Amino acid sequence: MKVIEQTKYEKLFSTPLFRFQATGPIKLNRELLDEGRRLRAASEGVSKSNRGGWHSPGNLFAETVPCIEKLRTMAEAAVLEATAKVSSKFDPKSFRLKTFAWMNANPSGGFNAPHTHPGAHWSGVYYVSQPEVEKGSSGQIEFLDPRSDLPNWRMLKAPAFNAKKAIRPEPGELILFPSYLVHWVYPNETDEERVTIAFNATFRPLK
Repeated sequence: MKVIEQTKYEKLFSTPLFRFQATGPIKLNRELLDEGRRLRAASEGVSKSNRGGWHSPGNLFAETVPCIEKLRTMAEAAVLEATAKVSSKFDPKSFRLKTFAWMNANPSGGFNAPHTHPGAHWSGVYYVSQPEVEKGSSGQIEFLDPRSDLPNWRMLKAPAFNAKKAIRPEPGELILFPSYLVHWVYPNETDEERVTIAFNATFRPLK
């Protein structure tokens, strides 16, 4: 006979991470790489979290070329789907969605330092080019647990309380996460470039 019975189980203060896969990404990725080469010929880029890589200036989603417009549509659809999944009371008709994007190109040795994206709701990364590796951490993006004071839980090896989580998305994959989440990208250990397009998505109430 049980001396106690569980009546409810909740996951409090969890951090969502979404992964989406583009349909038929080969043509899209080829066009995005071509657009990236055009942009890099026109600008030396800017310095943000990138170390040894190129970061496009301005809002990439303001470009009117078809491949960028298609990616913006994909990003907006992912944001709306994710928001609806985490909030049953979310009404997209009550908000205006603003997106801001940029391209990252990391050559051999290039990486992105730990950072967040203040002021936004969601941040996302679309993978245009991801060099293949057999082992190691090259190309991985790592997220750090925003909670503190968890050493005792980590001692118990509970996965829900791990200090970090690293994933290595494939070309054509889009990942989406809350903008407060600290993340960084491991150095590229290959001779090929790793090219991604990152973006922020912010909701503004309609007046």
